[in-house]
Amino acid sequence: MNPENDPPVSTGSAPILLVSMPQMADPRFARTVVLLCDYTEEGAFGIVVNRRMSEPAWQLVQTDPPVRVDPELRLWVGGPVDPQRTWILMADAQGSGDEQREICPGVVLSASQTLTLSLLQAPSSRARLVVGCAGWGPGQLDQELAESAWLTADVDPALIFGVAPDQMWETAIRRIGADPAALQTSSGVQ
Repeated sequence: MNPENDPPVSTGSAPILLVSMPQMADPRFARTVVLLCDYTEEGAFGIVVNRRMSEPAWQLVQTDPPVRVDPELRLWVGGPVDPQRTWILMADAQGSGDEQREICPGVVLSASQTLTLSLLQAPSSRARLVVGCAGWGPGQLDQELAESAWLTADVDPALIFGVAPDQMWETAIRRIGADPAALQTSSGVQ
């Protein structure tokens, strides 16, 4: 192996945060912060953590049986993959342990339908209902990292749950030690 050709993040290094570079061409990931949960030779899986929907959840959610959705609740866009699937991103474990997993201390991911219905009716500032996810096929994230499409950072629950979504991207870049205005904003192609 040649260390000079290794990607900046190695397979299996999840969890980490992926912070999109300003030149990110894909509008679905422009100015995003992604919690990378799994990163293996088979691909990668993550949740965008800074895209809150503007429409109230009650306008978008249909449950069977119907439940009264809190009128102030907003859903989050976790990524473009599997947009009918709902995830719960929480600061603390709730409900049954077999329906959730700790991504890292202070960040828990669940797909529990019972918990989803509960949070629709009584939201928590320490839990988010997320629609969809981010996914990469084998080698795809490796290529994006080699092309410098992403910066990487340690997962910080305070960033995910304590910083406003419209400020999270810039805050994450500054925590890495970079100035967003000083980052390259072109593709590098002349």
